Amino acid sequence: MARTSDPPVVLIKWYDFTKWLLDRIDGFPKNQRFIFGQRLADHALDVMELLVEAAYRSRKAELLSAANRKLEMLRWLVRLTWDRNLLSGKQYAFCCRGLTEYGRMVGGWLKQATDKEARGSAPS
Repeated sequence: MARTSDPPVVLIKWYDFTKWLLDRIDGFPKNQRFIFGQRLADHALDVMELLVEAAYRSRKAELLSAANRKLEMLRWLVRLTWDRNLLSGKQYAFCCRGLTEYGRMVGGWLKQATDKEARGSAPS
């Protein structure tokens, strides 16, 4: 059973995914590292920051919604990176599976937070 001080599972999984993604970015050709690599890294780190912040705030919906938007942008950037042959087919498939899984987890957390915040602001 998880303690209340344990970080959310999606945060731990996103941390591992971000480490993997940053390792791939390091292998991009120098000119592409500055074009695609920087944007991928920024969005991945932004998602991690938003998830950390959401883990410790009582009102999470706005942060999780922003994380969800960043994940969607990452999906498109990863697709473009693959189209430019900067990721192998296996790497692209791994990214897609991960982004889908983490998107579902963040979406579920967002729904739960939205429902909780709606109940908390409803008149008695």
